[in-house]
Amino acid sequence: MGQTPQEWVVLNDVVHKAETFRNLQGENIHDKIVSNIYAEAESLVSDVVELTNIKKDWDHRIDDIVTSRIFGYPLMLVLLGVVFWLTITGANYPSALLADLLFGLEERFTRLFQILGAPAWLHGLVVLGTYRSLAWVVSVMLPPMAIFFPIFTLLEDLGYLPRVAFNLDRAFKRVGAHGKQALTMSIGFGCNAAGVLAARIIDSPRERLIAILTNNFVPCNGRFPTLILISTIFIGAGVASTYGNMAASAMVIGLVLVGISVTLLVSRVLSRTLLRGEPSLFSLELPPYRKPQVGRVIVRSFLDRTIFVLGRAVVIAAPAGTITWILANVYIGDLSIVAHAAGWLEPFGQALGLDGIIVLAFLLGLPANEIVIPIMLMSYLAAGAMLELNSLSAMRELLVSQGWTWVTALNVMLFSLLHFPCGTTLLTIRKETGSFKWTVLSAVITTAIAIVVCFLIAQGARIFDLV
Repeated sequence: MGQTPQEWVVLNDVVHKAETFRNLQGENIHDKIVSNIYAEAESLVSDVVELTNIKKDWDHRIDDIVTSRIFGYPLMLVLLGVVFWLTITGANYPSALLADLLFGLEERFTRLFQILGAPAWLHGLVVLGTYRSLAWVVSVMLPPMAIFFPIFTLLEDLGYLPRVAFNLDRAFKRVGAHGKQALTMSIGFGCNAAGVLAARIIDSPRERLIAILTNNFVPCNGRFPTLILISTIFIGAGVASTYGNMAASAMVIGLVLVGISVTLLVSRVLSRTLLRGEPSLFSLELPPYRKPQVGRVIVRSFLDRTIFVLGRAVVIAAPAGTITWILANVYIGDLSIVAHAAGWLEPFGQALGLDGIIVLAFLLGLPANEIVIPIMLMSYLAAGAMLELNSLSAMRELLVSQGWTWVTALNVMLFSLLHFPCGTTLLTIRKETGSFKWTVLSAVITTAIAIVVCFLIAQGARIFDLV
């Protein structure tokens, strides 16, 4: 059957558009179609709707800056730095108060055990092991989370987080992941377990798994104390006092950027190997900016995120403190189990630019990253209980006396950034994936990358005689 001239015109137009889409290079056809739909809708509206009393569209004006290719990323980094600064600075005072309160209660518990005539081993096990571990986890984790989560939720309620996803969508799609992974990654800065839970917003099982397996590469509140402490002692102390804090802060931001880069790199590798597939398509319609409901946000973030995550950490940290105390106080010959284990791990630690005690501290700190530094100091001083020194200068002297160099400090921070997820996060991965295989793989992938990175830096420093 022949076509009329009009039908030929329509057919040729369809063929032309199909050829255009097929020949597109460097553009996503789905995005192009959606853009054309919105452009056509906007054209139709402009033809039939007459606007009076036109007000300035501040949302579009703000988005022109916030989501631009020139200013979008710098603004995200600045905002990230401000959030970290508020979290770190704001958490110092309440963390100190909470530590004074909890360790003050420890003294009362000690007196109670003495009054009851309890044996020394029971006091050590319950008070110096279990309770002290809980006190450290609560005093270190609660204040930062109580600040970070409300700020993050306020940004979410304001409407800024979808703009973050919009800015990072292109980068994650290029590595075969989902644009929403930018949101789950951001939540991981507060707690990696919460970031894993947030992966539920990704519909594709393949891309949800990628987000879950790579969430650990951004530092959480449990690892920030280690990063900040070591950078302050070794980076900040090496700069004039006026700029010491700035140098230490810049180092932490640099580590965060390393974590984001590794997240993208590993996402790409997973999407090309174990989780092969094309990134799913989604259209992100940016919601309007709105005034946050501060009271509701604070209550929701505190109850749903802070208390939830802290509760899981406490459940894991309690037995960890008990086990650590036992290992430090049970002797085989003249050395404790901790000392024996550290000696056995020493060659491996040296190959990574660390030492046996550092590696052991990370292993024993599996339940909660907050106890890594206390375990390390306890092992160096052979004190038999987790402790912290009273000043940064005293801590620096101790670490230097144990053979620490700039390579040791750098690799401790990198290993802390990249190593296996904490116990809370592993439990969350197990529940979210329903698979023991993926839980183990999440620990293997992260730890293998941490080992390779530290090994290369340590060996490179030795080859070029930089130590």
